[in-house]
Amino acid sequence: MSPKEKTVVFGTEDVLVSLCDSVTKVLTMATHSQIRYSAMVQRISKTCLKPDIGCFVLFDGGFSGLVILNFSAQAAMEIYESYMLSMGIPKDGLASSFTSDEVSNVMGELMNQIVGDFTGKIGRELQTHITQNQPKMLAINKQVMLSVDANLDQPEARRVTFYTGGNNIFYLELAIDHTEFIKIYDFEPHAAPDPDELIAQANGNSKASEPLPSLPDNDDNDELLKSLGM
Repeated sequence: MSPKEKTVVFGTEDVLVSLCDSVTKVLTMATHSQIRYSAMVQRISKTCLKPDIGCFVLFDGGFSGLVILNFSAQAAMEIYESYMLSMGIPKDGLASSFTSDEVSNVMGELMNQIVGDFTGKIGRELQTHITQNQPKMLAINKQVMLSVDANLDQPEARRVTFYTGGNNIFYLELAIDHTEFIKIYDFEPHAAPDPDELIAQANGNSKASEPLPSLPDNDDNDELLKSLGM
């Protein structure tokens, strides 16, 4: 195949769709309810953490980017409760407020699974490698502009609206460099791991008898915000 015949097979929007599919797959399996996203995507100029719970994670490697999930209190509590009940936690043992450390820990754990699924697909389908940092989850009461050094030379940003099984809304925001992957020869992507096994492993690591990891205290959160220039 000559250079002129090379075809762009994976661009920025394809990366976004792959990430959105990871969100729906992980959260649908975790909550046993259908998570879906809008067919219309917004082009945005800046990424933000928004009330009531904002979570972000950076990835780097073959390409760099920033992923943010912004949950309303209702969406966060629906996902948290459905996930915990599916693991056999009694309802009277659940946190009652989205500001609870336990809710933030669980939402951070789920985001970690989402980005892990996404990075695995990138490795199999694009034959490149990206790594992620530990997701940061913050309960906030006002919008925070998030501008971090993600090594982006030509950043592009998108926002996607998601709906829970109970029709509560949350948003995904993605900022990455303008990206085009071009196939130069045919290859077969590696088989994906069985999703049921991944969820079973995740559930097994979150037994009711084991306490969830604690969030940083207020001082640590203050340091985190300072490091982001906020």
